[in-house]
Amino acid sequence: MAELFNGLKSYGSNNFLKELKGKKPFFVCVIATTATSRIPDISGAGATSELMEYTPAGDVELIAWGELRCCEIPPQTVVDGDSAPTPAMLTKAVLELTDAPYLVVNAGSRINPDIPYIKLADGKYGEDIRTGKALKNPKKIFEEAKLISGELSKNNDYLVIGESIPGGTTTALGVLTALGYDADFKVSGSKPFNPHNLKKEVVMEGLTNANLLDGIGNIGKIDPFEAISAVGDPMIPAVAGMVFGATVPVILAGGTQMVAVTSFIKAIDSNFDFSKICIGTTSFVANDESSDLFNILSQVDDIDVHVVNPNFEKSSNDGLKNYLKGFVKEGVGAGGAMLMALLLGYSIEEIRDKVEELCD
Repeated sequence: MAELFNGLKSYGSNNFLKELKGKKPFFVCVIATTATSRIPDISGAGATSELMEYTPAGDVELIAWGELRCCEIPPQTVVDGDSAPTPAMLTKAVLELTDAPYLVVNAGSRINPDIPYIKLADGKYGEDIRTGKALKNPKKIFEEAKLISGELSKNNDYLVIGESIPGGTTTALGVLTALGYDADFKVSGSKPFNPHNLKKEVVMEGLTNANLLDGIGNIGKIDPFEAISAVGDPMIPAVAGMVFGATVPVILAGGTQMVAVTSFIKAIDSNFDFSKICIGTTSFVANDESSDLFNILSQVDDIDVHVVNPNFEKSSNDGLKNYLKGFVKEGVGAGGAMLMALLLGYSIEEIRDKVEELCD
């Protein structure tokens, strides 16, 4: 473990970051939804289960306009009357601070945001993974995403790719389990209480209905696109496709959902060179005692993880302080976005001050 910047801890080599310091980034946020997020208590990525599917559209509208257009109630995690703002506020703060260019990619969101975006495939959102028929066209999403990152690579030094998808840790668990990884009780969650048993029940029901139970526990036995079709979501093949299509380094901005992306990449190409990608996440994920990002990732490959701590204990905003209590943790590329700001020369104090300014 090494520290290159104040507020950053790196697990692995710092050479990757040293090569990117001061270079030109491009930020991408991939949005998607699945009917899985409607399952009661499965996710906290929205004020209510009914509003959950508005979260991705609301997140990117907040980034673009600073206001909501798809609904009236902002994306937030609410537990027992207490709340924490969406991580989109962290990402928006970084994008305003750095003036970095960004793009929204709609991999399949039920609610379309009122901003310019690129839609992949037919834009169909994912179904409930309990059916074992989560997604119809992961290969098409994957191939179209490759084209986007290929173009973005031509004029930028590296890409930072984040996501917004409610219920995404459950579909991440589904894909990890289907591909043979031991991820039970290891994926993260957006609430202080992580409903691991519920997530596992949902995943096992989906794998049963997809007739994939015989393959789990055996890495490499199940076709990766079959796994996504059964118990995945539109975000995973979209981000993976962008990684394959990129000709520049990529920071996967997120937590255990991005680990699921790396497992999918590994399943497609067992010899994939992971030295040109890393995971950029928040300290709230890395230090989460109810999950284990590092354990799952170690099962996939030797991949660097860079952890940003915005030191919200120093914040005057009560909502941001709730991140310290297990609210939200990560999303909308917040960890990778803050890492990008550090690479561009901004301090963790400047980042936190900007987040507070926007939240206030």
